[in-house]
Amino acid sequence: MAEDSNNRSQRKSGYKPRYALKPRFCKFCSERDLVIDYKDVKLLKQFTNEEGKIRSRRQTGTCAKHQRAIARAVKRARHIALLSFTGETWD
Repeated sequence: MAEDSNNRSQRKSGYKPRYALKPRFCKFCSERDLVIDYKDVKLLKQFTNEEGKIRSRRQTGTCAKHQRAIARAVKRARHIALLSFTGETWD
């Protein structure tokens, strides 16, 4: 039993992360003149993936307040057919 605990502590002390995380910041908090609007399809496409799903906060780096606003705008744009529900585009 004592040997197992020693091995675990040795593994933890020599731990190195595989990659360094890049610090993310909210684009909308830093640039005050950016406005989230459901009619701005070019901006909203940045926050959806190839399948048409809304990307998470961890991927986009937005704060919770602006992520909710993005989700609301994407859903409105989908409803009036500015964005597609799937990843298919008809451009």
